[in-house]
Amino acid sequence: MDFPAGQHKANGLHYSPLKALISPRPIGWISSLSKDGVANLAPYSFFNAISELPPMVMFVSSPDLRDGRHGEAKDSLENILKTEEFGVNITSAAQTEAMVTSSKTVSRDEDEFALASIPKKAGKIISAPLVEGAPAHLECRYHSHITLPDNGAGQHSVMVLGTIEHIHIEDAYIKEGRVDVSAFQPVSRLGYRDYAIIKDIFAVTPQP
Repeated sequence: MDFPAGQHKANGLHYSPLKALISPRPIGWISSLSKDGVANLAPYSFFNAISELPPMVMFVSSPDLRDGRHGEAKDSLENILKTEEFGVNITSAAQTEAMVTSSKTVSRDEDEFALASIPKKAGKIISAPLVEGAPAHLECRYHSHITLPDNGAGQHSVMVLGTIEHIHIEDAYIKEGRVDVSAFQPVSRLGYRDYAIIKDIFAVTPQP
């Protein structure tokens, strides 16, 4: 099967295959704080590290689909552009249900931490709360953003780039000077409504 990108329905596919093909994708569980002090927590699967030195991450926020704000910036993006900070909470297998609950579409004055019964952890250098119990947290400063091309409906997604300023890792997940990913089993996003838990880990040594 082959077809022009974006024309999957005309070729017998009910949903875009892009997210299924580019998978697994790490989940950026992004926490932020509004100027009015309302905490926001939302998972983003268009997320990744983009540089080791300087340490940087990015995530992409699609247009808001809520009534009355259709096509506008989502709360995470709006908060970050105003406060210039955000947290990245690494999602473990044990937190999958809470992470999915925090993705619900709610009003801008509703705190997703409370919605998903997630306790807050104070950051070291940012005001935005972090997810208590997450295996690791990245405290980030806003660096810049890129407005992506029109999505065909007169709307634009926005890529946010942040510099990691502080890292916290739970001691239980550090063994012999390395992070033991198998101990907390990070959750990744596949296509559709599918997720995966990283369990099968193997090392490959390049041949000389």
